[in-house]
Amino acid sequence: MNPVAFVFAGIEVRWYSLFILAAVLIGIFLIENESKRFNIRQDFIFNMMFWAFILGLVGARLYYIIFNLSEYKSFMDVIAVWNGGLAIHGGLLMGLIFILFYCKKYKVRTMRILDIVAPVMLICQAIGRWGNFFNQEAHGAATSVATLQRLHIPDFIINGMTIDGVTYMPSFLFESILCLIAFIVVLVARRGKYIKVGQPTALYLLSYGLIRFFIEISRTDSLMLGGFKMAQIVSVIFIIIGVSILAYTSRKSKFEDLYNDVNNIEDIRF
Repeated sequence: MNPVAFVFAGIEVRWYSLFILAAVLIGIFLIENESKRFNIRQDFIFNMMFWAFILGLVGARLYYIIFNLSEYKSFMDVIAVWNGGLAIHGGLLMGLIFILFYCKKYKVRTMRILDIVAPVMLICQAIGRWGNFFNQEAHGAATSVATLQRLHIPDFIINGMTIDGVTYMPSFLFESILCLIAFIVVLVARRGKYIKVGQPTALYLLSYGLIRFFIEISRTDSLMLGGFKMAQIVSVIFIIIGVSILAYTSRKSKFEDLYNDVNNIEDIRF
């Protein structure tokens, strides 16, 4: 498996970088498109997403490095993100912190903005996982070619998941497919007549928390905290927060605080 997509002016452009770029561009497009329904200023959204992405990238790298300090011997090792080594939970945390700050600065209700952004993260994560495939990472336990063939896994994925003569379960593929399905489900739910502000974010937390928790069971390259997989710890936190938000919002009256009410949003003075 060649992680390099092409070489331009002597610079290697890797598939990992291309898939991250594709995820970001698609994510920005979908977020801007949804925000137009509520007449949110596009410069507000673009600036927010631009800096959330930059800081999210930094957060994803730092999060990964913290759990793998022994692997990084020089500054070049630290900045070589094109070789892999980004943890989505670190990116989500740093991105969330920035959005909280950004919304507070411009006196915008954070949960309303998160409802626009959070569901889109599912499709971004589905796309980004293919970068892991080309880097031959985020895989599961060793298995056999025959097992993968019985699961109707395409040959190119089987070949890519055969590393140093050992074939591994393509956990990245399972997570990608499940995130895509969850994205569609959450989008449909977000168009619901009685969906309330906060519930799209809760559905994201619940769906991705459950997906990642079970995917991590078979992962062999997980970030660890003591004897526990860090991603599973975060997934449990996601699920608890998601359930709490749903429980809180469901106590409101049927027509109160509706997400799809285009008048239920503050004026953004930017």
